[in-house]
Amino acid sequence: MARSSYPFSPCLPGAELYPPPAPFLPREVVSMSHATVVCSDLSFSWPDDTPVFHELSFSLGGGSTGLVAPNGSGKSTLLKLIAGELRPTAGSVTVGGGLGYLPQSLPLTGDLTVGDVLGVADVIRALDAVESGDVSEEHFTTIGDDWDIEERTRAQLDRLGLGGLALDRTLSTLSGGQVVSLGLAAQLLKRPDVLLLDEPTNNLDQEARHQLYDALSDFDGLLLVVAHDRALLDRMDGIAELGASRLRLYGGNFSAYEEAVRGEQEVAEKNVRNAEQELKREKRELQQARERADRRASNAARNLKSAGLPRIFAGNMKRGAQESAGRAGQTHANRVGEAQARLDEAGRALRDEQRLVLDLPDTQVPAGRNLFLGEGMQVRHDGREVFAEGGVDLSVRGPERIALTGPNGSGKTTLMRLVTGELVPDAGEVKRGDGRVAYLSQRLDLLDLDRTVAENFAAFAPERPEAERMNLLARFLFRGARAHLPVGVLSGGERLRATLACVLCAEPAPQLLLLDEPTNNLDLVSAGQLESALNSYRGAFVVVSHDERFLAEIGVNRLLRLEDGTLRDAGAPAV
Repeated sequence: MARSSYPFSPCLPGAELYPPPAPFLPREVVSMSHATVVCSDLSFSWPDDTPVFHELSFSLGGGSTGLVAPNGSGKSTLLKLIAGELRPTAGSVTVGGGLGYLPQSLPLTGDLTVGDVLGVADVIRALDAVESGDVSEEHFTTIGDDWDIEERTRAQLDRLGLGGLALDRTLSTLSGGQVVSLGLAAQLLKRPDVLLLDEPTNNLDQEARHQLYDALSDFDGLLLVVAHDRALLDRMDGIAELGASRLRLYGGNFSAYEEAVRGEQEVAEKNVRNAEQELKREKRELQQARERADRRASNAARNLKSAGLPRIFAGNMKRGAQESAGRAGQTHANRVGEAQARLDEAGRALRDEQRLVLDLPDTQVPAGRNLFLGEGMQVRHDGREVFAEGGVDLSVRGPERIALTGPNGSGKTTLMRLVTGELVPDAGEVKRGDGRVAYLSQRLDLLDLDRTVAENFAAFAPERPEAERMNLLARFLFRGARAHLPVGVLSGGERLRATLACVLCAEPAPQLLLLDEPTNNLDLVSAGQLESALNSYRGAFVVVSHDERFLAEIGVNRLLRLEDGTLRDAGAPAV
C-alpha cells in the first residue's frame, strides 16, 4: 500500500466517511502494507440471543483510530471479535498482519513476574545459558532473532516509566497503573502490525498517561483504541463512531469529530424546522382546499335547483364536481403525506444529545466562607505514615473549585476521607464548617440499589413535594417510567445521573462536594453530563482526576499536588 494521508478505507457497505472540517487535518501516516482490519457483514449476538451487531461492514487500513460510542454499544465486544476472542454469529473478520491486543481487564495473576508478562523470561534464560557456554540447539531455537531482547525490553520499560522494575519482580507488588503499562509494553515488544487497545489509560496517573501517549506516537501500524480519554483521542488520526449496523468514520482527531457532529446537528435541526413548516403549510392548504370544495358543492347544489335542469343532467354535473373535488383533495393529501415523510427523515438525522440543563441556587456558598481547615494531618497505615513528617495542611473556602492531582498511591483518597470525616487523623487538627459535605466515591455507592430512582431521591429530599421531585428528576433525564426503575438495573451513566440528582438536590444542599476519579468508566456522553452538572453547582468542590480535559471543562481555579507525602499548592491552572 502506498503512503496515505488518510487512514480509512470505507469501501464496504455500512461504512460512512466524513472528511474533517478545516482546520483539522489528519497527519500523514505511513501504514504497513499488510496492516488492515476488514469486517464484512459482521453480526454478533450473545448466547441469550441479545443482538449486538447486525451486518456491520467496514475496512481500516493503517493509522490511528479512536473508537467511540456510549457504554453498552459493543466497543469492547468488537475488539474481542477482531482479536479472535469471540466468534461472529455471521459474517467475517479479517486481520492483515501480526496482532497485539490489550484488553480492559488484564487476565494476569499476582504470581507472574514482569519477565513472564513481557514474554521474555524464556528468551533471557536461553541467552544466559548460551553466555555460560551451553550451546544446546534448543537455546538457539528459543532465542530466534531476539538477541537484542534485553536491550529492547529495557528501552520499552524506560519509555513507559517502568525502568526501575526488575524482570523477576512479581505482579502482586505492582500498582494497577503499573500493570496496565506493563501490559502495553508486552504488546509493543511483539512489534505487531495491528494493535488493539481497550481503555489503556484507565488507572493511569497523568505522568503515566503522557508516557503512554509518547509510546503510541511512534507506532506506525494500524492502531485501534477504545477510550474515554479525550486527550488520547485528540492524538488520533481519525474517529470511528460505532452503531449496531454501521461504523461512521470521521477524519481528524476527537476535537474535529466534535466539530463535525455539531455541524451535522445544526444542519439536522434546520432541516427539521423547515420540514415542520412545510408540513404545517401543506396541512393548511389541504384544509383550505376542503373548505373551498365544500363551498363550491353547496353553491352548485343551489344553482342546479334554481336552474330547473333535468334530474339526470343535474346528477351528472354533481358527480363530476365531486370527482374533481376528490382529485384535488387527494393531491393535497399526498403532499401532506410526503411532507410528513420528509419530517420523519429529518428527525432521524437528529442526535439524542441527552444534555443536562440545571439551575442549583441552593448550593450557593458565600465567597471566603471556611468550609474545611486541616493542619498537620497525619494518618498511619500498618505503622507507616502516609504523609511526610509534620503532616499536610489543607484549607477549602467557598466557592473554590479545586483539583487534587498526584501519582497513584500518593494518598489522595486518604486525604479526601479526612475531609469528609470518614477517617480521623492520627495527628493534627481538623475544623469543618457548618455546611453539608457530600462525597462521590469511584464506586458510586451512595444509593440503595433495590430502591427506585424516585425513592432514593425522596430519601435525600423528603420535604420537597412529590411533583417538585419528579420535575427535578426530569431535569436529570429521568422522565416517566425511567424514574421508577431500581437503581441496581441502571447503566453506569444513569447511576451517575441518579447520584448527582440525589446529592445536588438534597436537603440541605451540599456546600462542599468531593469527587474521587468521577470520570473513570464513564462514556463520553456521561462525562459531558457530569461537566454540565458541576458547572451548574455553585458550591466548592475538590475533585481527584487525571483527566486534563475534564478538569479544564469544569473551571478548576486551584491546583493541589500530593507527591512524596507533601501537599503543594500549585496555584491556578494555566488558561
